[in-house]
Amino acid sequence: MLNKVVLVGRLTRDPELRYTPNGVAVANFTIAVNRPFSNQNGKREADFINCVAWRRQAENLANFMKKGSMVGVDGRIQTRSFEGQDGKRNFVTEVMAEQVQFLEGKTSNESSEQSQSGSPLENEGIPMDLSDDELPF
Repeated sequence: MLNKVVLVGRLTRDPELRYTPNGVAVANFTIAVNRPFSNQNGKREADFINCVAWRRQAENLANFMKKGSMVGVDGRIQTRSFEGQDGKRNFVTEVMAEQVQFLEGKTSNESSEQSQSGSPLENEGIPMDLSDDELPF
């Protein structure tokens, strides 16, 4: 059996950090992941994926990432159900994040919003001088 998810997308809102009664950090966040194709109108659509991170990873996510930040998530899909206040059974599907990669920092996201061209590192003043031999593809 295999349950593995790899996603790259942008946070749709700031991560929501909470603590369990035992003091364990948990962060809920949603990422928008672009679909690899266009719809009938020629526009790219996105899927909005609910994710959960735990412990130190949850705290780091809440402290260093915000709405619009690009993240990579490795994890697994998990489903659960609960009874709502109306008495109906609700089902939830989430990605339990085993690893979250910060693909850009707070400041690079803000500066990339101002200038939509170039790489995020370019806005940080870091030169990118790579030969073809150094590229991983």
